[in-house]
Amino acid sequence: MKITSVKTFAIDCFRTNWVFVKVSTDEGIHGIGEGTLEYKENALLGAVADLEHALVGKDPFDTEWIFHQNYRDAYWRGGAVLMSALSAIDMALWDIKGKTLGLPVWKLIGGKCRAGVPCYANCWFTGAKEPEAFAEKAAAAVERGFKGLKWDPFGKNYRQLPPEDFKKALRCVKAVKEATDGKAEILIECHGRFDVPTALRVCHALEEFEPYWVEEPVVPDTLRALADVRSRVRVPIACGERLYTTQQILDAVELRACDYLQPDSSHAGGITGMKQIAGICDAHHIPFCAHNPSGPVANAVTLALGVSTPGYCIHETLFDDVPWRGDVIDEDVRFIDGLMYPSDRPGLGIELNEEAAAAHPKADHWLRHYVGTLTDIRPPDSKPYYRNIPPERAS
Repeated sequence: MKITSVKTFAIDCFRTNWVFVKVSTDEGIHGIGEGTLEYKENALLGAVADLEHALVGKDPFDTEWIFHQNYRDAYWRGGAVLMSALSAIDMALWDIKGKTLGLPVWKLIGGKCRAGVPCYANCWFTGAKEPEAFAEKAAAAVERGFKGLKWDPFGKNYRQLPPEDFKKALRCVKAVKEATDGKAEILIECHGRFDVPTALRVCHALEEFEPYWVEEPVVPDTLRALADVRSRVRVPIACGERLYTTQQILDAVELRACDYLQPDSSHAGGITGMKQIAGICDAHHIPFCAHNPSGPVANAVTLALGVSTPGYCIHETLFDDVPWRGDVIDEDVRFIDGLMYPSDRPGLGIELNEEAAAAHPKADHWLRHYVGTLTDIRPPDSKPYYRNIPPERAS
């Protein structure tokens, strides 16, 4: 079996664009990967195109060498663009492996450690502006069965947090904490907003709410600042979505920069890279909790990693998604009593509908974190992409 072509798809998904890669072979079997890289889609599409010459003619089963050779030969190593391109290609190759062998990918990368993974929701807060609205939406998310809720209560602030916004953020956290009433964890996202003294102040103030973690409380340009903050606070710290290589992950571990590590399968090497990172986490007893707010292919990969990795802790997933997600990607995702289950189909268990993808061409979207529209993250007609099965009906 040899690779014959590599094709990319950029598809509007409201807040950004999904970027999928399709790798085809001379035996008619193809694989799908995802490298969705918010607001840098053009660079990613170019990076994949640059790699095609090094892929055509190769055996798609040689995932280790293909990854290593193309990382080596890039010369400008690391970085989000190159690593996202390699990640998407790696996912597609594993998808080919599974389809060829007639096995789901999770069987190929270790088999099951658990049947399903516990989930926390992202994007459950769509449209909320005031603490009361966040509380109402939190109650609805808990009712749906999620084990945790993550959100950023800090508006459009950057580096510092003015007194009135500081108080409003704490009121929001308090309202969501009360709405969850011990039924779900709360996870506080900071999106790398704050300087060190502001991060310390925020983390100290959040102690009383016992968050599962506080994520990226410091501007993410240096791990040493994050390690400094972690050494001086009592709340658990999470990071990793902006770390792209095993070397960066090891730096974070050795600096003791965080309690939870969150590499993203779309950026940190696909399945090949994420399994290496999982080994680093396991050797240091650090929970492995993949960053996963992107699209359906990344979700399938992350679920496969989640059930096959002993140290995998909790799964980030979307509360709902654009209504055309199911038209573009055929996926089989079950959600039962707060746990999400991977597909038993061969490969990653997903298929791309190219005609449906063409109906939602790439659109321009820009970062909302610092302009006050952070919660405008889904269209009004969004809907769940998973089958939410009541426990009593689960087989």
